[in-house]
Amino acid sequence: MLYNLLKKMEKNALEVASLAGHILLENGAEISRVEDTMERIASHYGVESQNFFVLSNGIFTTGQSGYAKVEFIPFKGAQLERVVAVNQVSRDISSGKYTLDEARDALLRVRSMKTKHWLSQVLGSAIGSAGFCVIFGGGLMDVAAAFVAGMLLWAFVVFVTAPYMSKTLGNIASGAIGTLLCVLFYKMGFGVSLGNMIVGSLIPLIPGVAFTNGIRDIAGEDYIAGTTRLLDAIMVFFCIAAGVIIVFMADALIEGQMLVVNGTEPDALMGKFPFQMLAAFVGTLGFSVLFGVPAKHYIQTAVVATIGWLVYIVLTKFAMMGIAPSTFIATIVVVLMARIFAVWFKTIETVFIITGIFPMIPGGGIFWTIFFLVSSRLRTALNTGFTAIEVVAAIVLGIMVVSALPNRLFHLRKRR
Repeated sequence: MLYNLLKKMEKNALEVASLAGHILLENGAEISRVEDTMERIASHYGVESQNFFVLSNGIFTTGQSGYAKVEFIPFKGAQLERVVAVNQVSRDISSGKYTLDEARDALLRVRSMKTKHWLSQVLGSAIGSAGFCVIFGGGLMDVAAAFVAGMLLWAFVVFVTAPYMSKTLGNIASGAIGTLLCVLFYKMGFGVSLGNMIVGSLIPLIPGVAFTNGIRDIAGEDYIAGTTRLLDAIMVFFCIAAGVIIVFMADALIEGQMLVVNGTEPDALMGKFPFQMLAAFVGTLGFSVLFGVPAKHYIQTAVVATIGWLVYIVLTKFAMMGIAPSTFIATIVVVLMARIFAVWFKTIETVFIITGIFPMIPGGGIFWTIFFLVSSRLRTALNTGFTAIEVVAAIVLGIMVVSALPNRLFHLRKRR
């Protein structure tokens, strides 16, 4: 009788821990946080011999009494508000505020939290597209075109690709729609640089959360999960580039010649220091909405990203440092601020790292590399690809350096 009771208690504790891990993983948490949260919850309820094995899209749970569960958990999209909420529930569990049943109910409430309203998402996409179009060098007309294209593109994502298409087909279709809008605007005279317009409008499709978490997993020596996430992100880039190429080929059939795009073309006015800082701040606000950041942290995430971009701009333009070393130092600044802000505002550093690093993620570089590769411009693709790889390596090293610092330096608890 006692054995059966203990077996049932272990089963219930592991199921609650698995539920927490499920919510975290499908909403954009890094592997280390998922494992740490599950172990903390199970341990609090007396399950000391638990065994959790977490991959980028699955969780394996086993118990001493023979309990075993395997879950396939596809990434649904970044909803960092749920990640923050699960983190708070796990804190409350550790402090003894919940029984097992109460903890399960609390986690189910988190799981049923509504995502950001579609109007907020569409506006966030438009603002993010305009801001990052400036960062990539777009002029005023390019920015205006990216704003409108980003808005219409995300409406297409919300109402068409998300509910009715597979991930692969959805990314191809979205890449094609965004490109088609930019080509139409360009031919109407609404925009100057087609390359700036395209990369600005398509930036909401860039898998920034998966890419950043893949880098963080590799930095945390979780190579399998990190590599899997990075490969998944690269496949998204391929799909987006395929959508772009489809539109270019269709236009060539109609017009008789292929459009030629050589990447982004920096605008003299928008490349100036004040506009770059404003663009980083405003663009990050837009993507904070898309990533599901809690509204109370919007300004804070924008501040972290802007300071990181400030450091990068100063080092590249004024200190004449290379792109990779500048990215390395700027990443260190962003991750340091993320850990400090996590203490000050009593939340998780993931909120600030993902949004703060986003301006430095070589999304544009990887996109153009794949675009040039697909369009058989191998030498250009090679040059762009090497630069993107250097930036990724710099980000990994920057995260590793700050992650190695002991928590006591930031006055964090032993476990977050």
